Formats: sequence, structure tokens, C-alpha cells
Amino acid sequence: MDRFELICPAGTPAALRAAVEAGADAVYLGFRDETNARNFPGLNFTRQDLAESIAFAHARRVQVFVAINTYPEAGNLAPWHRAVDDAARLKADAVILADLGLLDYAARTHPELRLHLSVQASAANAEAIRLYRDAFGVRRIVLPRVLTVPEIAKLNAEVDVETEVFVFGGLCPMAEGRCSLSSYATGLSPNKQGVCSPASHVRYEPRGKALASTLGGFTINVFGEGENAGYPTLCKGRFVARDTAAYLFEEPTSLNAMDLLPELKSAGVRALKIEGRQRGKAYIGAVVRAYREALDAFAAGRPVPRIDLQAMVEGGTQTTGAYTRAWR
Repeated sequence: MDRFELICPAGTPAALRAAVEAGADAVYLGFRDETNARNFPGLNFTRQDLAESIAFAHARRVQVFVAINTYPEAGNLAPWHRAVDDAARLKADAVILADLGLLDYAARTHPELRLHLSVQASAANAEAIRLYRDAFGVRRIVLPRVLTVPEIAKLNAEVDVETEVFVFGGLCPMAEGRCSLSSYATGLSPNKQGVCSPASHVRYEPRGKALASTLGGFTINVFGEGENAGYPTLCKGRFVARDTAAYLFEEPTSLNAMDLLPELKSAGVRALKIEGRQRGKAYIGAVVRAYREALDAFAAGRPVPRIDLQAMVEGGTQTTGAYTRAWR
């Protein structure tokens, strides 16, 4: 492996163009329906959008991956099958899947289509990865954000499948594809409908001098006077336990693993992924450009520049997440 592959998000055709022009090696996106895990109003791609975006990207030697990474509704497989069929027909470079049945459908129906395993499948051990490789011909695994760098290195030493890891953006403290918090509060799930903590269920309510954020009628946070009010993602709520208000699941911070490039390469990682399909083109352009500069310097043996991405991070704080955790 000579260089990392930089995988970048796009929630709109404009964001895709920004990612391509900023230096992405590949862009990942989804259709405008429940088949992808970022199914929010105003986001995602029609079939015509995808055709035009693939032509734009391929003309600049950039790949396009289509995320079809939710779990099909029982008795209603057609939207997911149609998504796989259309991604293949429009010459996407890979599809990112999580569901076993959908992997089987794609492998049987489109044997020429490259298959990547979504982080939503939460495959985190060698036995699981070998199963996906042997049964469906999966070529790449997007690893869940719960592994340390030594654990990733051990995993890569045991399998011959490419691995991809997140290096920037929002963190999910739960095992991806297994979390039911959003569906409990709103009836809508990222695993089924592709939405986590959807805006349609969000409210902000004044409470004296404070401002409360709610999701599905549940209070997620109460912000004091002058405190910045964040979005009420349920797992990043501030709750009272033992008479103390604290972030019980996960603080609202952003992953930034730019300082870990040598360790991730030594661990055998093939591709680095930026999170943020719900973000605008300015965010996409700035983050992709920064990582392109860092990766080019790293590949050339130069010191990785210190690039300030503070304005782009959630909650104003950054973390290396589980990659460097010392706890069990």
C-alpha cells in the first residue's frame, strides 16, 4: 500500500463537486429514500443526479460509492433491490451494504459489482469479516468506531480484506446498526428509515432563562443563558444522574485522527473516511482539502502540517475517539 485512499461524503451534487475538486479519491452518497442511513429532507441523489455525478467524478478519476446501508423492511424488499440494480446500471464503483439478504442479492444479481461492508454491519472480528468475504465476495470492510489502533492492526494481520476507518466527523458511541435510541424516542430509526434524531421531532423550548432541546417529547438538554444550544442527538444528551447533569453516553465532540496517520498506516488500513453527508459544501470542501494536504505530505515523507479544523468540529472539541482509548 503506497498511499491512503481518501473517502469523502456528499449529501448533494454540489457537495460531491466540492469533494472532488478538493481532492477526494472517492465520494460516497445515497439515494433520496430510506435505503441509506442519511435519509433527511433536502439531502441525497435522484437517479439522474447520480448519473450526472458519476460522469463528473469519473472524468476526474474519482470513484463513486453508493451507500445502501439500511436494513430492508420485511415484505418490502423492492426499494433496496432497485437501489442496488440502479447503482450497478449507472456504473457506481461500489455499493456499501449492511444487510445479509441484500449482500446475497447483490452478489448473485450483479457479480461484477464491487461490494463494501457498511459500518452499519458492525463487523469487528476476523471471523465475521471472513464470512462476509467468503459468502458474498466483500472486498472492503468499514470498521466500527469502537476499535483501538492495536486492535485494527491485529485484525488486518488476520484477514485479506481491505479496511476503511473513519478519521473525521461525528462519533457514534453505540455499535453501529445496533442502536435503538432514536427509534425509541421518535419511532424512526437510522437502521430502518435512515434517520437518527430527525429534525421533524426536534423542538426548542424556553424554560425561564434557559433553553431546552427536546426530541420526540423527551428533554435532551437544557442550556443556560449564553450557552450555545446544540442539536438534540439523543446519545449526546445531557441527563441528570445522582443529582448531577452530565453527558452520560457521549459528549458532543468530533473525531479528528489526522495525528494518527503513521499509526493507521502501520496498522494496515487502506482507506480513510470523512463523515458528514448532512453537511454543506463549504464544510466538505474545507475538510477534504485539509485531509488531502495532510495525506499528500504524509505520502511524500514530509511532516504532516498542523491544520486548524476547529471551526468544523461539533461542540468545539476534537478527539481521537476509541483509537487511543486506555480504558476497557
